Amino acid sequence: MHIGFVLLNCDLGAEEYILEELQQVSEIKNAYVTFGAYDIIAEIHAETQEDFEKTVSLRIRQLSRVVSTMTLNVIKGE
Repeated sequence: MHIGFVLLNCDLGAEEYILEELQQVSEIKNAYVTFGAYDIIAEIHAETQEDFEKTVSLRIRQLSRVVSTMTLNVIKGE
């Protein structure tokens, strides 16, 4: 299991629209509207690194009204 977070900036007033779209993506376990440098944070759980990357690049970054993203990969220590 690969876990990570995507921080999103979106067009002014598009937060609720994007949140609704993100909730339709099965790999996204949680998504929240935030205050601060980013508008939304989304938690992703994917089976593989490749699935994670596809979710970010094809399902999140392609959404209309998303301006920019920052991806944070969780690293599991042993």
